[in-house]
Amino acid sequence: MLIVSQILGGLGVAVGIAPAPMLATEVSGSEALSGLAPTASVAGTALLSLPLAALMASRGRRPGLVLAYVIGALGGALVVLGTAERSFPVLLVGMAAFGAGSSANLQARFAAADLVGPERRGRAISHVVWATTIGSVLGPNIAAPVNRLFRGTPVPENAGPYLCSAVVFLLAGLVVAILLRPDPLLTARALAAHGDEGRGRRSLRDGVAAVRASPRARLALVTVTISHTAMVSIMVMTPVDLGRHGADLQLIGLVISGHIGGMYAFSPVMGWLADRFGRLSVIGLAVGLLGVAALLAGTAGPRHGQTAAGLFVLGLGWSAGMIAGSALLTDSVPQAARAAVQGLSDLTMNAAAGLGGAAAGVVVAQWGYGPLNATAAALLLPVAALALRRSLRPSGGAGAATSGAGPATGGAASPETEGPPAPAAAEWEAAAGKRKADRP
Repeated sequence: MLIVSQILGGLGVAVGIAPAPMLATEVSGSEALSGLAPTASVAGTALLSLPLAALMASRGRRPGLVLAYVIGALGGALVVLGTAERSFPVLLVGMAAFGAGSSANLQARFAAADLVGPERRGRAISHVVWATTIGSVLGPNIAAPVNRLFRGTPVPENAGPYLCSAVVFLLAGLVVAILLRPDPLLTARALAAHGDEGRGRRSLRDGVAAVRASPRARLALVTVTISHTAMVSIMVMTPVDLGRHGADLQLIGLVISGHIGGMYAFSPVMGWLADRFGRLSVIGLAVGLLGVAALLAGTAGPRHGQTAAGLFVLGLGWSAGMIAGSALLTDSVPQAARAAVQGLSDLTMNAAAGLGGAAAGVVVAQWGYGPLNATAAALLLPVAALALRRSLRPSGGAGAATSGAGPATGGAASPETEGPPAPAAAEWEAAAGKRKADRP
């Protein structure tokens, strides 16, 4: 069910990626404001992360996911209205609400991790992330044909993809409402050990406290935040740079499709690597890939093939950072605080990416696309420093229990070397014992 909803959700989000900067330029009349449309979408994703996480913490994954898709559909309709009325504020409000579709897609990866142990958590997250590939790669390429469908209709031609997204989001919400039963988060809590560990600790304050208490959780939060910010900052301005060098909408769609393919298509590989060799190893891989991507894209100029290669590698780096960081974050906090921590993670990474996207338009307008990529690469330095610091911790004693580097032999990661802290490990063992006792 999560795979089906991710296919639909990925299609709904991706259809609106490529046209957003150009639509903002058309409605506002200023290229300097082109980055505000995708930035508004990212900001909406961030602002909606907390209320959606709070709803999930109290009612389960299903109500939160359904509400997110419905808000995303309303946002798509508002984008169409703002374009028709040439109202830039309405367009931005619509793009902010449209970002709820991304919120649903991001939260689905945590739903996949609700009922698995730490030894398979990376793969569970990656399989749901991978499902986004189908819709996400198809989406940018159907933007131009969808535009043509609305010629001669009251719907503005360039805003047609957002009406398509609204319909797809409603279908995704319907799938979740009908088929996500039993609710994975509520089921995980029911299986968890009863006691103080299983009650409360579901507010933003509790999420912040849980992250502050765990060095691994802090590393995970920084990883997903910086990986997402670097990716969004480069990605949102790539269509503008390609347009400056003569690329049409179809070519831009192909480049964005390759980028999204890198983000999602190889996620099972990243999940397997994170479970096999450790979260820190894949975080290091993410830093390397994102740095190479910034170098390729930032020096491409009119070489569209090099830009496409850079955007593809950018997607791979995002995939590595997102999956390894998400798995490490879930490993590092107890069950009772996970929903709050996951909401905090999505808020932080999307708020930072929103600021990055807004600054990206200004940087490109004032200094160019190359300096933007150099700035994004510089953001990776804190991730590299924190990951290196944890990897250099002593291999014995407490350091081994929290390093997240995986076993020295290169074998499969285990709870002893990379699993959750003691309370979460005990909770998992209790839940596993209960499941065995319930079997015939």
